[in-house]
Amino acid sequence: MALDPYILFLLGVGVIVLLVAWLPMALRNLPLSLAILCVAIGVVVFHAGGLPFRPDPLRFSTLTERLTELVVLVSLMGAGLKIDRRLGWKAWSSSWRLIAITMPLTIAGVTLIGVYGLGLGLASALLLGAALAPTDPVLASDVQVGPPRSGEDGEARFALTSEAGLNDGFAFPFVHLAVAAAAGGGFLSAERLGHWLAVDVAWRIAAGIAVGWAVGKALGWITFKAPRARLSGTGDGLVALGATLFAYAVAEAAHGYGFLAVFIAALALRATERDHEFHEAMHDFAEQVERLLMMLVLVMLGGAIGGGLLAPLTWKDAGLGLALLLVVRPLAGWIGLLWAPHSRRERAIVSFFGIRGIGSFYYLAWALNHGPFDDWSRLWAITGFVVLGSILIHGATATPLMRRIDDWRRGAGLMSPRERGEPS
Repeated sequence: MALDPYILFLLGVGVIVLLVAWLPMALRNLPLSLAILCVAIGVVVFHAGGLPFRPDPLRFSTLTERLTELVVLVSLMGAGLKIDRRLGWKAWSSSWRLIAITMPLTIAGVTLIGVYGLGLGLASALLLGAALAPTDPVLASDVQVGPPRSGEDGEARFALTSEAGLNDGFAFPFVHLAVAAAAGGGFLSAERLGHWLAVDVAWRIAAGIAVGWAVGKALGWITFKAPRARLSGTGDGLVALGATLFAYAVAEAAHGYGFLAVFIAALALRATERDHEFHEAMHDFAEQVERLLMMLVLVMLGGAIGGGLLAPLTWKDAGLGLALLLVVRPLAGWIGLLWAPHSRRERAIVSFFGIRGIGSFYYLAWALNHGPFDDWSRLWAITGFVVLGSILIHGATATPLMRRIDDWRRGAGLMSPRERGEPS
């Protein structure tokens, strides 16, 4: 007798929740990531045919957009809260380099390969570049800094964390540019380009930063400074989710970039009372929600792959994906960090770990829902292959490589007292 699909759904959710709690501990010292196992579970479960539902981002494009959007939002709040370093031009020099140099170079590299190597139109190639350039805040957790007040810093971890937090906002202008090119039949008129510079670049970035900073400061006062009924007194990490949704909604209402606003709000909230233990409660709650949603999305990715998501992929398309992961991003990262005050080891780590992930799915889904692009299935196949490749390559190497860079920092005396487990 076949089980009710609803019962199977509850069973699957229960298993995922239990794995969320257990797998991070079980995989801590293994060259294997939670993401790899989630995708494998999805392939097995959906390929077995026990569920009537088939994950298909082309068919469920709006649902895909909204679900991936929520995962990225929660991840951005967690990333902002766990950065111990104070905001400053010099202290964040690696971040600015990765945003201003590495990301545009990566977008340009993928766009050129897409047009001249794969025969894609300008709009589709630019969309691929914009969607695949940002380092993902969700899947990059293994190479990021530790929880708030842990002192787990170092240039490599800090650069990857701050880059993941910032470039999900700064990549959006290029997604808008791809949509504008698609609307113009692959041609960007002076009028469209001027609108893009004034609105999609200048206004939306400024509005996202301004709203994020204002919301973060206001919530910081209510949480830590209010004379009565401070939110920190509740000890409830649920505040992090409320702050995330509030900052995002206000920024989007102001036609700014909500992703950028959420990360800036997290930084401002943290700066209000930097060493308060309530930051850990908020971060821990955000991380739990993020892991749960991430596992759900990745299981669905596995189901989509098992259902033929990669079927339209050609050998050239696969070559583009591997070139992005192994050549374009590492080279762009190395160029962006030239003459930066970092060691060659740290520069190599940051350049290599430009992880693609759930943010790429969001940008692709958003653009395809807002612009007249061709070859939807091929674009999804290329993006799915790149994300899968990143999950496998970066997931298998993150633990051993980050352990080596941490050992090097420990031997060189570069670790803070907190990282060494000593009183600061």
